[in-house]
This record gives sequence, structure tokens and C-alpha cells, in this order.
Amino acid sequence: MKRYLFVCSQNRLRSPTAEQVFASRPDIEVASAGTNNDAENPLSDELVAWADFIVVMEKTHRNKVQKRYNRVLGSKRLICLDIPDDYEFMDPDLIRLLESRMARHLPMSAPVSDQ
Repeated sequence: MKRYLFVCSQNRLRSPTAEQVFASRPDIEVASAGTNNDAENPLSDELVAWADFIVVMEKTHRNKVQKRYNRVLGSKRLICLDIPDDYEFMDPDLIRLLESRMARHLPMSAPVSDQ
């Protein structure tokens, strides 16, 4: 089973939304974290090591992950969704955007949502 770690800055809006949206899939494991030190769940070496795929919301997050966690990244796949910080937690537009942009990165064996 593949593990996906969703990352934004504060781990308050985008990445927790992504975690919740994809948590019901039986074919993957998900978690979320933030790049900032004061994030709800700060990104750590352990979380980076746990993940098979690290999914960031913006290029700045990708740069921070690459710089701070290069030693534990190894050959893990780093995916940037290019989703700006313009959404509230569980915003329907954010959910649609996450589902659309993640579709090609997820296993094909289970639907993304029950729509």
C-alpha cells in the first residue's frame, strides 16, 4: 500500500483537506503536515521517511522540502499540485481541485470520491 503525505505551510487548510478527502480510499495511506515550525503538524524526518509520495501544494513547499529533507528524501516522488492558499478547510472548490490534480498520481483501483 502506497503512502501519500500532503504538505502545505500551516497544515490547517489545504493539506488537512487533502488528507480527509483521500483518507477513505482503501488502497492508500495518507497523512498531512506543514512546512512552518508553527504548523498544526510540523513536517519531520519521520514523516518524510514514512511517505512514498510527498504532495506539496506550492513550489515554495517543494523547495523547502528539498532543502530541509534532502538527506531522507532519497528517490521519493515529490509532486507539486500548484494550489494557492485561497481556500478554506473542506472548501468544495478545493476538494474538486485536489481530486482533479491528484487523479493521475493515485492508483486506479478505487474511486477518489463517492460522487
